[in-house]
Amino acid sequence: MNIPRFHLAFPVNDIESTRDFYVDMLCCKLGRVDECWIDFDFFGHQLSAHVVKRATVLPGQHFIDGEQVPVPHFGVILDWLEWERLRDRLKLAGIDFTVEPTVRFKGEVGEQATLFIKDPSGNCLEFKAFRDQDRVFSS
Repeated sequence: MNIPRFHLAFPVNDIESTRDFYVDMLCCKLGRVDECWIDFDFFGHQLSAHVVKRATVLPGQHFIDGEQVPVPHFGVILDWLEWERLRDRLKLAGIDFTVEPTVRFKGEVGEQATLFIKDPSGNCLEFKAFRDQDRVFSS
């Protein structure tokens, strides 16, 4: 099945720290670069980071399964082993977790591993994995 790729444009403070984080820490492939924006291959999807003076969306939180989840956020669903490798790489690098790596909804249909981090500009990213990929949208 061919799944369409998504495109997300989001605000950042600067190109250099953004490039370092997404390429070096998250292993994203670098796309086009300009003085005020930069593209990444984010697990097969296109991210466009645009330098702006100040984000226009005020952050909030939403309570989910005992955790305060930052809103807005974006991320990707990985397979379980890939999620564990990313979690371990982030821990080894000393990255601060906004929400510590955990497994939510244990034993339920939507059981999932999740973690939240922030990029250098304060954008929240969630990385998750489902025990059963066929149940991503199940309730």
